[in-house]
Amino acid sequence: MITEKYTQIIAGELKQPAGFIQNTINLLESGATIPFIARYRKEVTGSMDEVVIAQVRDRLAQLKELDARRAAVLKSIQEQEKLTPDLEAAIANAVTMADLEDIYLPYKPKRKTRASIAREKGLEPLATLIFSQHYDDIAFRAEKFIDAEKGVHTVEEAIRGACDIIAEKVNEDIYARKRIRGLFQKASEISAKLVKGKDQDGINFQMYFDYHEPLTRAPSHRLLAMFRGENEGFLKISVDVDELQAHEILERIFIKRNNASAVLVKASITDSCKRLLFPSIETEMRQWAKEKADAEAIRVFAENMRQLLLAPPLGQKNVLAIDPGFRSGCKIVCLDRQGKLVHNETIYPHPPQNEVKESIHKIKSLVNAYKIEAIAIGNGTAGRETERLIKSIPFDRNVIALAVNESGASIYSASAVARKEFPDYDVTVRGSVSIGRRLMDPLAELVKIEPKSIGVGQYQHDVDQAALMKSLDDTVMSCVNKVGVEVNTASEELLTYVSGLGPVLAKNIIAYRNEHGPFKSRIEFRKVTRFGDKAFEQAAGFLRIRDAMNPLDRSSVHPESYPVVDQMAKRLKCTVDDLIGKPALRSQIRLEEFTSEKVGLPTLQDIMQELAKPGRDPRQQFEMFEFDKHIHSISDLRIGMKLPGIITNITNFGVFVDLGVHQDGLVHISQLADRFVRDPNEVVKLNQKVMVEILDIDMDRKRIQLTMKGQHTMEV
Repeated sequence: MITEKYTQIIAGELKQPAGFIQNTINLLESGATIPFIARYRKEVTGSMDEVVIAQVRDRLAQLKELDARRAAVLKSIQEQEKLTPDLEAAIANAVTMADLEDIYLPYKPKRKTRASIAREKGLEPLATLIFSQHYDDIAFRAEKFIDAEKGVHTVEEAIRGACDIIAEKVNEDIYARKRIRGLFQKASEISAKLVKGKDQDGINFQMYFDYHEPLTRAPSHRLLAMFRGENEGFLKISVDVDELQAHEILERIFIKRNNASAVLVKASITDSCKRLLFPSIETEMRQWAKEKADAEAIRVFAENMRQLLLAPPLGQKNVLAIDPGFRSGCKIVCLDRQGKLVHNETIYPHPPQNEVKESIHKIKSLVNAYKIEAIAIGNGTAGRETERLIKSIPFDRNVIALAVNESGASIYSASAVARKEFPDYDVTVRGSVSIGRRLMDPLAELVKIEPKSIGVGQYQHDVDQAALMKSLDDTVMSCVNKVGVEVNTASEELLTYVSGLGPVLAKNIIAYRNEHGPFKSRIEFRKVTRFGDKAFEQAAGFLRIRDAMNPLDRSSVHPESYPVVDQMAKRLKCTVDDLIGKPALRSQIRLEEFTSEKVGLPTLQDIMQELAKPGRDPRQQFEMFEFDKHIHSISDLRIGMKLPGIITNITNFGVFVDLGVHQDGLVHISQLADRFVRDPNEVVKLNQKVMVEILDIDMDRKRIQLTMKGQHTMEV
């Protein structure tokens, strides 16, 4: 059972009522998912959103980890028979992992150190005597500790060993570590230096060959770049503070007299800083900086991923999708309105074959034969050339042609998911299918690809991979459940992310659907193997049945709330269909009359919104976009040009914009708006249509510098 202590700590940190925090913890511990809690348990959580609920979950895990470590520390010290009531109380009251480790440090089993060797030689009393700083005649007193059998042959050896013990005491002093840690946190500087002889191989890190800045001000992307340079052997990274200031802090703590003993203690402090204390705290600071940089990079990646997954879908259309290419040809597939592959072949309109007339004839015949309504063209190699060809064709029917971001399509086409879905087709056909389906429904298709392979983040391979996957899984689950899933057409991968399901139940749903045909009602979910009460509670509200007899089965109203809707209809002497179709009837409902112990106003308000637009897709409407028809390659660009583009990636230092020239341009964060911008997401979103101006073009490095100052976004 979760202790009251956890609840109070989290409530204080998040500034939330303790009762709501406790309820949220109880729900999480019972196996409820974050989307379910946020959507269907608003009364007991105070309508916390998914972000706050995730913070509760993550902080709870941290506190449990701290307590597990606390128990291990207590056990270790008990086994050493060194646990005192005061020490036990200090361990119990430690509120951070750093505090706990500081307390444990003197008792932590170590390999042989200079101090432990000195203790074995019997020099601990001499160290205590010097540390007390009561005596000037140290050499005289040290003579008593000369013992050839123990390895102490001279006064100097005795004093040196005693000073090694003092240096370790300084390093292990809790208050001293806290003060020096505070200094590092406030005033440390991170520096990068070139590793000798690596200047040519490490040219990508040239900016950091001789670099330094305050650690607290170093942004995520620079920290990760420096750490990558160090990992690859090109840079040497250090975190330092003003040594004089650090020594002054420590001397104020430890120096009590002005005598020979004090001189030795000062020397021990200097030694401790160099060998023990500074390296130890520097390691902590490097870890803190890496965790901070990871967290920010993961946040940016997750936000980009959210925007990509929630991109407007074209919807159910007959689509012809093209994966463009030159020598290998353009791979074409035709998909029906459900995304089913009905035809595939290859055309060769580009050099070296140049079969332009044959390709045009083939495309026209396919458009007519399969009643094509939209053509999706991958934006990779030969993309603009293929788009230009398609838009030159006079079709006999109304057909739209659009460039589609194909990032990750090759990853999908070679995956086990793709092989299972299309065992009789090669990777080129699978890639084309992915491009077409991505236009129809980005969310449904992108869930099949490992999120970090989609390429909308920064340094995603450098950050903590477990933390990254956890964040991205949260994001994908949030998006899938926000949109809702049509259970009779959803893929196994999409169903996996539905609240309460997972891989096993997703597979079982597909198997049931294949054997018994489409689900006709949500009640039928209970017939699926292992789809028990808990899974039904968590998943049912997020699963839609488009052709269900009960209109509520088509909506996000949870089955547990059906009786309330039935009561509303009964009170007004109408059907549920009437409630949905007639706003005038809904306006007569007084929600206060339908509240109960389990159903409060937040749930009732959600129900009313859903009855107004049952099953409505929360994503924006799809809009067309075209690149400048006169711009096809980087050589067509000129400084000062103003062009339309699409934002393809957002980072802390700026955003990348696709201009249709096979090389994205960069809008530095300083060029995003006429005002100061701290976070690019304040002003732009992924896939947003924008107007940019060319600032600079580096043909050799294929770099395009852009500005959005004075420009207007083309938000759709």
